[in-house]
Amino acid sequence: MNTKYIFVTGGVVSSLGKGIISASIGKLLQARGYKITIQKFDPYINIDPGTLNPYEHGECYVTEDGMETDLDLGHYERFTGIRTTRHNSITTGRIYKTVIDRERRGDYLGKTIQVVPHITDEIKRRMLREDVEEEELDFVITEVGGTIGDIESAPFMEAIRQLRWQLGRDAVCVHLTYVPYLKAADELKTKPTQHSVKELQGMGIQPDILVLRTERHLDDALRLKVASFCNVSLECVVQSEDMASIYEVPVSMQRQGLDAAILRKIGIPSGETPAMKPWRNFLNNWRRATREINIGLVGKYDLQDAYKSIRESLNLAGIYDGVRTKIHFINSEGVTDENVAEKLEGLAGIIICPGFGQRGIEGKIVAAKYTRTHDIPTFGICLGMQMMVIEFARNVLGYEDANSSEMENQTEHNVIDMMEEQKSVTQMGGTMRLGAYNCELTEGSRACEAYGGTTKISERHRHRYEFNNIYKEEYEVRGMKCVGINPGTNLVEIVEIPSLRWYIGTQFHPEYSSTVLHPHPLFMSFIKACI
Repeated sequence: MNTKYIFVTGGVVSSLGKGIISASIGKLLQARGYKITIQKFDPYINIDPGTLNPYEHGECYVTEDGMETDLDLGHYERFTGIRTTRHNSITTGRIYKTVIDRERRGDYLGKTIQVVPHITDEIKRRMLREDVEEEELDFVITEVGGTIGDIESAPFMEAIRQLRWQLGRDAVCVHLTYVPYLKAADELKTKPTQHSVKELQGMGIQPDILVLRTERHLDDALRLKVASFCNVSLECVVQSEDMASIYEVPVSMQRQGLDAAILRKIGIPSGETPAMKPWRNFLNNWRRATREINIGLVGKYDLQDAYKSIRESLNLAGIYDGVRTKIHFINSEGVTDENVAEKLEGLAGIIICPGFGQRGIEGKIVAAKYTRTHDIPTFGICLGMQMMVIEFARNVLGYEDANSSEMENQTEHNVIDMMEEQKSVTQMGGTMRLGAYNCELTEGSRACEAYGGTTKISERHRHRYEFNNIYKEEYEVRGMKCVGINPGTNLVEIVEIPSLRWYIGTQFHPEYSSTVLHPHPLFMSFIKACI
């Protein structure tokens, strides 16, 4: 069949969960046997989120081919198991840069470059994935960031309007809005949704399906009111209530017939509703898991979305081990030798979080020392691994001034140093060691055991600094083993202390590869050790 296109837009307020709805639609269509992909179009002018502070935009997610992207791509991968690429994340900045580069080359033959048609044509080309070599897809789901009415979203809306006419029944628009509850009036209010749809209609787009985000159950009378005012059939008005877990959303959407409604709009018989047994088994395990295990995240970004993939990876691994993971954030800026015991009290395991820059690193080093000397399961990721290495150098190897050249470029003992190929880099954006790289594991190591005995793995990276191999032999002799090595560059990717219960640091980001149906083996092993 021809590829079908689903556009997901949002109204009223941001952060309603368009990414979760997009991922849920993808999961439901996958369950029916369709080949899908999901892409995110963000209206901001940055080329990518790589240079954005996590407080601005949450975590930066990295694809296997080395693209720094929006955190919603993490939801897409965790829900569907697909592997996204640079083609699944587009920003206004990338669109304009492409068009401007063409203009500089003279590709437009002297024409005046305008938003319509040049910018909108480039958006349409990306939405249709005309420049992507891949197997033919049944469905392409496109989520547009921001909210209807944002100035920067206008070219994207115009592109969708044009595509709706161009594609006919091969395109469907799903619009997510918010239905607030006013406590004083004891009423749910549909007016914001009506205004949002009216704004969308004013742009020439009639939504086919409405998903109403709500904290309270919406009865059929309210749904009928929305349907009547917004020119949408009742069965195409779906509610997205607050759920105890985001992984319940696909089942809720299926129960209300969201996937069947999409297929009807396109003209495809919906047939039987898929059982989704593996997904439902996961949810059953989640419901049965009543015991809690307390895990600490030692980091500097006191924001849930800053470590989104790590949090989800911990939660998923816990469910498969029959426990609920209760995550406690510990701001590393406030961790000292005097209070570390109190800060980490009652925690079964510690994650030393990734990040960049000087702020908060001494607290991470203090935490790494405490967990090492008290044999508390510890997982250091990227910068977290580097802090474990620095702590070991200071307190075991005896190099009191040991540091990373990122933090102190004059240190005599730069046990973490800038990678050679990074030393000539002058631009910030997209220039780090990014994407998937191979790693060979030492047989018999705890890391190798976690991966089921395999010695060859591939994981995603995002860093400029690396373990300094000059010190490798000293570390090995004193008990910190380098058990994961990149075969092409000899860079150290994993360190561990075998004499401890579980003390492992990875230069890569394993959290990017963890999905609902296939949680990452290192997180599984870590949670087992914590239990």
